[in-house]
Amino acid sequence: MYKLFLSSSFADVAELFVESIDEPLKGKKVAFIPTASMYEDITFYVDEGKEALQKLGLIIDVLEISTASKNEISDKLENCDYIYVSGGNTFFLLQELKRTNTDKIIKEQVKLGKTYIGESAGSIILSSNIEYIKEMDDSSIVNLESFDSLGIIDFYPLPHYKNFPFEESTEKIVLEYEKKIKLIPFNNSQAILVSSEEYKFLEQ
Repeated sequence: MYKLFLSSSFADVAELFVESIDEPLKGKKVAFIPTASMYEDITFYVDEGKEALQKLGLIIDVLEISTASKNEISDKLENCDYIYVSGGNTFFLLQELKRTNTDKIIKEQVKLGKTYIGESAGSIILSSNIEYIKEMDDSSIVNLESFDSLGIIDFYPLPHYKNFPFEESTEKIVLEYEKKIKLIPFNNSQAILVSSEEYKFLEQ
């Protein structure tokens, strides 16, 4: 059984995470992957996410996969209690996950039962293909052979639904894809809790 906590803005729903995890958090280690934010102009959510985790008593172990060695990546992901993948450009995140084989390690750790926390791009990346998010993220900055992603979930998360500054882009994605794929829009005050058997919405 695996457990995934998908958010648009983790800092806004950190208390929902506490309620959904039936175990003490203090002193546990979280591998924090900020890679998606590297080419973004606005990155305040990275620090907000870290602060929210620290307030919960978690120890943050930053893992920048675009520069880390393969040994460092596998060591940190295998020896943490939680994996956290932050927001930013989903296409750049996918490129780096594939290039470093981090995608395979994350899938393996999730299958072993490690809890995964996704924020925005970190939530989207769990779908089987991220092409649907082009209206929100710039895909021209990467060189990917395909947009096939981790495929851990059978739906397509759409974070920041109707939230600034994504009101227009999220509406366009819904109009284009709602009848083509299993699209699940959710806003900054919501989270999606996924287990091996089901998923459910959590809300403040």
